[in-house]
Amino acid sequence: MQISGNPLVDALIGGLFIGLASALLLLGKGRIFGISGIIAGLLSPGLKDLTWRLVIILGLVLGGLPIYLTLPEKFSNPFAAIAWMPAVAGLLVGFGTQLGSGCTSGHGVCGISRFSSRSIVATITFMLTGIATVYFVH
Repeated sequence: MQISGNPLVDALIGGLFIGLASALLLLGKGRIFGISGIIAGLLSPGLKDLTWRLVIILGLVLGGLPIYLTLPEKFSNPFAAIAWMPAVAGLLVGFGTQLGSGCTSGHGVCGISRFSSRSIVATITFMLTGIATVYFVH
């Protein structure tokens, strides 16, 4: 989705926001900005970190609202006719995050920046799997 009209500028702005959020969570709470872990923590009984987890999820959901209200055409869904596809994709992502002990945000953004060899291997695996999927689907 292009907002500024320049995909490089959009990627830079998005990356800066992701990096800032990751750094603030690590410095402020000592936690890794891994979305699957944040959501899994919301589903756990006896949650002590409810507030910051809800703020992050709410920010993810509401963060795109201003863009949606001003540029709704940027949110078109090419798979709208295939209703089961997002559900299957969500289940596969959930399985993959459990199998890989984290998600792309935890490993790819936070893990690589901490020079975690496990995260580097996981991110390479994510990327190769995504490339292979695109290749075979198209």
